[in-house]
Amino acid sequence: MIGGKSNAKANNMLGVKKKALETKEAKKAAKDPEKPKSPRPAGAFFIFMKDFRKQFKEKNPKNKSMAAVGIAGGEKWKQLSDAEKAPYMAEAKKWLADYYKKKGAYNEGVAAGAFEEKESYKSLFEVD
Repeated sequence: MIGGKSNAKANNMLGVKKKALETKEAKKAAKDPEKPKSPRPAGAFFIFMKDFRKQFKEKNPKNKSMAAVGIAGGEKWKQLSDAEKAPYMAEAKKWLADYYKKKGAYNEGVAAGAFEEKESYKSLFEVD
C-alpha cells in the first residue's frame, strides 16, 4: 500500500481491551434478586424528613431548593423533644427488625441451598 497505514496495532489494542473486559465481567458476581437490599433501612431522621418534606412543600410551594428543605428539616429535628421523636424512632426500629428478619431468612435459605444460581440474561445469548 502506498501511503496507507496498517491497522495491525489498532486491532491488537482492541483485542487487549476485549480481554480486559471479559476478565472484569468474569470476576463480577451475579446479583441475586432474592437477596434483601444491602443498605440498612432508613433511620428515624429520614423517616421524619419524608413527612417534613410534604409539610414544607405545602408551606413553600415556590421553593425548588433541596438544600433549603434539608436545612429546615435538620433545624426542626434538633428542636423536637424526645417524646416528639419517639414515633419516628419506633418506625425505624420496626423497619430495622423487618430487614434483619428478611436477611436472616435469606441467609438460612442460602445455607440450606434453597436458592439456585440462575444464569444471567446476558449469558443466555453468548456464543462460544
